[in-house]
Amino acid sequence: MENTVRGDPTLEPAAIAAARRLVERGAVAISSSCGFFIRHQPAVAAAVKVPVALSSLILLPALLRQLPLAAKIVILTYDSTYCNDDLLGVSPTERARIAIAGVEGGEFWHNALKRPPRPTELDIVEKDATASLARIRSAHPDIAAILLECARFPLVAPAIRRAAKLPVYDITHLCRMMLASIA
Repeated sequence: MENTVRGDPTLEPAAIAAARRLVERGAVAISSSCGFFIRHQPAVAAAVKVPVALSSLILLPALLRQLPLAAKIVILTYDSTYCNDDLLGVSPTERARIAIAGVEGGEFWHNALKRPPRPTELDIVEKDATASLARIRSAHPDIAAILLECARFPLVAPAIRRAAKLPVYDITHLCRMMLASIA
């Protein structure tokens, strides 16, 4: 996981090979379990002839266009120190409308870094995520939507939605859309 988050370029050939194997075995679409795989989106999409959506961050440009120009979207990520501009795929003007909050330093983050990784109960993931969101919302009261980068966060999205009282988007929304489009 650390290699993916930090952007290890040697992962790309393995991602391409895995996508090709999945297609050979009958996959009709490809997704991933980490939003930081956005780095490999162009290469994997070019390598196979099925829809590819490796990260919820693909949704970002479209979500920005759904909001008023004065509104911001927050990206809730596993690690905000590595969720930088090269992953976002937006213009500098759009970038000013994005806040990034991470759960780094929380129990979920620490457990994922252990070797082997320790499982984290969902209530801990929820606590880390909602605490991070509370901090970023106090700094950015103009946040109008939340985009979840981490594939673990959809499991706590209902709690985040209830706490924030804002629209919450994640990789499951993107995958549902992608799968609904396949004939």
